[in-house]
Amino acid sequence: MRRHVRRAGVLVALAGAGVLAGVFLPAGSASPTRAHATVTINVAASEWRFTLSKRTVPVGTTVIFKVTNKGKIGHDFQIAGKKTKLLNPGQSTTLTVKFLKKGKFPYICTVTGHARLGMQGVFGVGVTAPPTTTPTGTTTTTTGTVGNAQTTVTVNMVEYSFQLSQTTIPSGQVTFVIKNSGAEVHNFDLNGQHSGALLSPGATETWTVSLPAGQYLYTCDVPFHVDRGMTGVITVTP
Repeated sequence: MRRHVRRAGVLVALAGAGVLAGVFLPAGSASPTRAHATVTINVAASEWRFTLSKRTVPVGTTVIFKVTNKGKIGHDFQIAGKKTKLLNPGQSTTLTVKFLKKGKFPYICTVTGHARLGMQGVFGVGVTAPPTTTPTGTTTTTTGTVGNAQTTVTVNMVEYSFQLSQTTIPSGQVTFVIKNSGAEVHNFDLNGQHSGALLSPGATETWTVSLPAGQYLYTCDVPFHVDRGMTGVITVTP
């Protein structure tokens, strides 16, 4: 009787060892793999730039780009062969990309002319992303000494262009006298300085700003009007 009890105890012990082996030992020669990370990166689109909350990730990362149009006209976002829909002002969407290769990946706004104006950059995967740059001729200077000149610039708006009395002016107080001579609503936005009101056909407005030397981009903020040519640069000399 005692011999049968001892034999049963041995069988139980062996069974327990088998269970433990099944729990703690991997089957065959397979080794556990590490899951790739997923991160969310906020992308703010505006005139004329993208601002990303993060511009470099490790290889193998799945990135959820949350793109928000914080500008006044339509924009989109394209990277690694994927693109968002065209976003109207205030709209948001997400774009998911899994980066499996090391490298530098350009991103742009594909709306005609927007990348040229500055809506582009490079995203780094496994490498440091290069610094963003602003294209020559589109930089808005907002600091510096303001001269003593007093200048009046007349601005005539039509479909789809601006007609300025002069585009090179001395630093100082600049008064813009603006008229909408077109058949659609337009406005005159001196980026970073003053955004004019939306003017109905035949309407006018006047405003004055202090401008130090530099180059200033101007646009019409009505959706798609800048894409059709309503943009330009004013040069302010010292």
